Amino acid sequence: MSEQDNKTTLEMPTTYDPKSAEQKWYKTWMEKGYFRAGQHPEAEPFTIVIPPPNVTGMLHIGHALDFTLQDIIIRAKRMQGYDALWLPGADHAGIATQTKVEQKLREEGLTRYDLGREKFLEKVWEWKDLYLDNIHNQWEKMGFSLDYSRERFTLDEGLSKAVREVFVKLYKKGLIYRGKRIINWDPAARTALSDIEVEYKEVNGNLYHLQYPLKDGSGFITVATTRPETMLGDTAVAVHPEDGRYKHMIGKMLVLPIIGREIPIIADDYVDKDFGSGAVKITPAHDPNDFEMGQRHQLPQITVMDETGTMNAEAGKYQGLDRSDCRKQIVADLKEQGVLIRIEEHVHQVGHSERTGVVVEPYLSTQWFVEMKPLAAKAIEAQKAGKGVNFVPDRFERTYLHWIENVRDWCISRQLWWGHRIPAWYDEETGEVIVSAEDPTTLPEYAGRKLIQDEDVLDTWFSSALWPFSTLGWPEQTEDLKRYYPTSVLVTGYDIIYFWVSRMIFTALEFTEEIPFKDVLMHGLVRDADGRKMSKSLGNGVDPLDVIDQYGTDAMRYMISTSSTPGQDLRFRWERVEQARNFANKIWNASRFALMNLEGVTAADIDITGDLSTVDRWILHRLNETSRDITRLIDAYEFGETGRLLYNFIWDDLCDWYIEFAKLSLYGENAEAKKKTQSVLAYVLDRTLRMIHPFMPFISEEIWQHLPHEGETITLAAWPVYDPAFEDKDAVAEMNLLIDVIRAVRNIRAEVNVPMSKKVELLIKPGDQAVLDIINRNGEYVRRFCNTSEFDAGLEFTAPDKAMTSIVSGAELYLPLAGLLDIAQEISRLEKELQHLNSEVERVEKKLSNQGFVAKAPAKVIEEEKAKQADYSDKRAKVIARIEELKA
Repeated sequence: MSEQDNKTTLEMPTTYDPKSAEQKWYKTWMEKGYFRAGQHPEAEPFTIVIPPPNVTGMLHIGHALDFTLQDIIIRAKRMQGYDALWLPGADHAGIATQTKVEQKLREEGLTRYDLGREKFLEKVWEWKDLYLDNIHNQWEKMGFSLDYSRERFTLDEGLSKAVREVFVKLYKKGLIYRGKRIINWDPAARTALSDIEVEYKEVNGNLYHLQYPLKDGSGFITVATTRPETMLGDTAVAVHPEDGRYKHMIGKMLVLPIIGREIPIIADDYVDKDFGSGAVKITPAHDPNDFEMGQRHQLPQITVMDETGTMNAEAGKYQGLDRSDCRKQIVADLKEQGVLIRIEEHVHQVGHSERTGVVVEPYLSTQWFVEMKPLAAKAIEAQKAGKGVNFVPDRFERTYLHWIENVRDWCISRQLWWGHRIPAWYDEETGEVIVSAEDPTTLPEYAGRKLIQDEDVLDTWFSSALWPFSTLGWPEQTEDLKRYYPTSVLVTGYDIIYFWVSRMIFTALEFTEEIPFKDVLMHGLVRDADGRKMSKSLGNGVDPLDVIDQYGTDAMRYMISTSSTPGQDLRFRWERVEQARNFANKIWNASRFALMNLEGVTAADIDITGDLSTVDRWILHRLNETSRDITRLIDAYEFGETGRLLYNFIWDDLCDWYIEFAKLSLYGENAEAKKKTQSVLAYVLDRTLRMIHPFMPFISEEIWQHLPHEGETITLAAWPVYDPAFEDKDAVAEMNLLIDVIRAVRNIRAEVNVPMSKKVELLIKPGDQAVLDIINRNGEYVRRFCNTSEFDAGLEFTAPDKAMTSIVSGAELYLPLAGLLDIAQEISRLEKELQHLNSEVERVEKKLSNQGFVAKAPAKVIEEEKAKQADYSDKRAKVIARIEELKA
């Protein structure tokens, strides 16, 4: 090995060390400011705002998937010459964060009330700073190319201003109102919950059948309930107006057992007369459907428990009991009174608080709401007019429209301290409600008045709904807002399409009159190897930092991104991470070999024009073809297929074939051929690293810096662009034939256990002169990679009696193996091949005889099928002839 070769090897160690490369390059990227947008004002902008993670803990493997897909897109776009902005940020995550901090306080024997609002919020800000630092560390470890100069937080000053602006404008338009409605209530946290914060679990419960007697003594009506404690708040029993069993009872009065309150029998189309007894108890203050029915019939609303889930004065003698204890007591009393006629086991879905784990209570409460129908109407109109968002996969458009067309008013108030405090003040003397973007106590027109601000904060999703434009400076008309909005793509999980994606769309249309993003890429959940959802209770979660520590960032990124299909869940398998690590090592080893053979080559020396070998022309064609397909697939967000193409090109075309073929000229005596191969090898490896860079940023940068190159960093290197000049079908045809021949010989060797180290005699009978010319031109490759003692090709020779045979497109191969060949075994092998060829011929002929296929298929497809038919038929004829020869 020359001194230069030795120097190159020392510069590129035998094995790749992910940890040192990752730390070195991320630090360099940050210091150099490569990810800062706005450095090329002449370029077309491309924007992604990160779905802000909650400051409640460490990022999980689902975050790793979501953010890695975004990083792949933004890195590719940056290399394609766009002014690419990937804006980072985090969400204050109201109830989630407050619950965590309160849990920590309980460990110290304290509650938030012991500290008071101001001191408690200081504690939460300390928590936020700690966990945002953790998130930054994880982003760095995963190699994300974020523009930290524009980082935002949902409670920072600018976003808080946007929140107040939106609240006040919606209030003035009459679209925000305060009223009493049924909401999801967490009795432990003592706050309203959004639908996404309610987890439905299958529970083994009971269905209690009760008899409510008619006041006039003429009979009774049977109702069933899973929650007998709520009967204390019943204000009616409803039946279907066309139910013949009850028509004569409509308008009559019932006597509510235990309480003795008189309640009416009402008629409503909502009741399913074919379900159960056809009669349902109505509790407007404790059931959302009952509330709506109560509104239609002006029924009283009787709340029988307080905000802690404890029975109140309306519950009579049960006052002070916990709701579960009340259930036990009231069941006993109903049995004693003789109105509980049957209890049956019943499995049903029960809502639990995602944060505290307690059963959620449908609860009548005074809250702030957004009237959704007018806002949803704009979004529906835009989507149906073709001016809406492009969902990927497109089936999620139906999901989105279904939800937004059936939207209900949104409860936006939360009984918390951490969050955007509702900008509403109440005059203690007059009761007037003042909604203002500024604190009215500081305004002269309210001087001297006793104003108290609403204690509640806004639902986290309220500020998150403004994220695509508030992060860019809205309501101010900033330069960033003008340049980078609307954003280009949102990447997020399909599980929050209702709660976040749709809200961003209608909010953006209302306040910016534009959709917030052009595309929405919906990905699935990351599940364990058995397809189960990852959870703490199952202990099957995966920390992305553990994966990185064991296999490196690039392996983790490549595995998780290329295992994904838009809209589908994926299974995390450690063996696939190991395969990705092996792929990275393959790239490293191939690059290391290349560098050992690029002694003295500079970027200026690289010349891929002029007279190139078939092999050089073929790899340039394949590189060109691959870059075209990779660009198309990334633009279509088909990362799984992108990964497959990259893997096949690098592992098969580049490493297994081109580099092996290139050794002949690299190690040969022809200086000009060596120089050309060095140029092609350096060029192809450089462009290959650029294509793999968005997926594997660290190893690609590390190798690229050793290669002859121009520019500071691969992160800003130009993306490979398809060039028709590299199309070379002749080179492809020649290489396909050579590869088929080499594979066929290797297969025969394996079949009769002849090692590659043992030389063999090879005879090739081409089908025509053109194939013979290809074989003769590339005889050196055939001899080298088939390891022949003798090699001959000709149109006229007769096949030897004792030989292994293989038929490839355009030629017959014979390996005379005296003493090693079992003729009967060879005939058996050929007969199996004949069966296969018969089935292929039959399949193609059946296809071509199908008039429906011929009428509808493109002409190119039909020609391809005809070519297959001719090829299979030719091979079959040659196999039949060879079988006959051997049998003779």
